[in-house]
Amino acid sequence: MAEPVTLAVQLINETLALRIYLQPKASRDQFVGLHDGALKIAITAPPIEGKANKHLLKWLAKQCRVAQSQVRLQSGVTSRHKQVIIQRPTVIPAPLLRLLDKAD
Repeated sequence: MAEPVTLAVQLINETLALRIYLQPKASRDQFVGLHDGALKIAITAPPIEGKANKHLLKWLAKQCRVAQSQVRLQSGVTSRHKQVIIQRPTVIPAPLLRLLDKAD
């Protein structure tokens, strides 16, 4: 059953690719786990006027210790289902590392 994990979190060369299912307006920012083959992330920002997307990218940059310019939303601007890439992450957060390990 490693297939959904492989699709949710991939490390290709120095780029971390994430398929995300976003839960806005949560009580705190956190990695939740897998949801339908995607990485579920809860964030506190509301899904209004791009606030959730902006907050997600900023939070991911902080988690991976990279500049915000190294985190890009590739698809899913108005959807809960998003694709994000992170260029040259300094740190790969433990929940993502566990998913990457399962994918091998």
